[in-house]
Amino acid sequence: MTAYKIALMPGDGIGPELTEAALKILDVVQENFNITLNMLPAEAGDAVYKRAGVALPEDSLRVIRESHACLKGPVGETAADVIVRLRLLFDLYANVRPIKAFPNVPVARSDIDMIFVRENTEDVYKGLEYSIGDDTAVCLRVITRKNCERIAKRAFETACLRSKKKKVTAIHKANVMRVTDGLFKRVCQETAKNYPDIIYNEMYVDAATMHLIRTPQDFDVLCTCNMFGDILSDEAAQLIGGLGMAPGANIGDNFALFEPIHGSAPDIAGKQIANPISMILSTKMMLDWLGERFNDSKCLNAAAAIERAVIQTLINGPTVPDLGGKASTLQMAQAIAVALKNSL
Repeated sequence: MTAYKIALMPGDGIGPELTEAALKILDVVQENFNITLNMLPAEAGDAVYKRAGVALPEDSLRVIRESHACLKGPVGETAADVIVRLRLLFDLYANVRPIKAFPNVPVARSDIDMIFVRENTEDVYKGLEYSIGDDTAVCLRVITRKNCERIAKRAFETACLRSKKKKVTAIHKANVMRVTDGLFKRVCQETAKNYPDIIYNEMYVDAATMHLIRTPQDFDVLCTCNMFGDILSDEAAQLIGGLGMAPGANIGDNFALFEPIHGSAPDIAGKQIANPISMILSTKMMLDWLGERFNDSKCLNAAAAIERAVIQTLINGPTVPDLGGKASTLQMAQAIAVALKNSL
């Protein structure tokens, strides 16, 4: 039996509810795919900060370091001290966010199927800010060739694995930020020459925001710097039923962390109305990554089965309120778990 250590970080707000929902699915995976997932608690976030004075305790970091991967719920106001720090500590340079239309969900178009491959460790998110006197604030934007090369290669390799369009769109603002985005643009162009079978084009970020609404079906793999990718992927999620349908991964060469792309939504915490699909599909991405990294077909099969179960549940019901239904978070998860088990 294959066994993996998974650091489990429930997070804040709706995070614990989503985590409980995801564990329902992983219970079925363990029972039916001959996989053991040892879930190791790794606390972090606002509640931990209030109690211990630190958002990401050393004990949690130790658990993460000793794990094969991390599954994380959304974190609240301390996100910069948790997820941004984890991305840097573990060099999780690729933020991967699939945006895909599912059946019986209010979507802009049924043929939307794109994936954001966003640089994850630099740009303005490095937090290099300072004040000059009382009236001027400065934020440094750091873009390096190394990270441009890594994310561009990841984007093209992702396109190679996709079955239809095989297209990479580099999104930048090099007509204004000529040095930083100019470097990103040049590296993407250089990388494109190594992938002659992949269609390559570029788009200014402001034009991309428009075309995501106007012609979302044209996009395949979107390669972006850190901040642009964060903003655009949230916008794109609204095309497929909202942030509750959007999973995410933070991937490095040796470790990966999986989480929904949305925040902790404290206004609905405890009400059991949050859509758990973003978290459940994040577990699907985790199993995909484990399967690819450790050449484990059982994980790959389980990942594919989870997505099929989500689709089957959306077709047959029930659904949560933001998708037009009345099911609770846990009821939705239980329905997906049943669909997963019945499909085996």
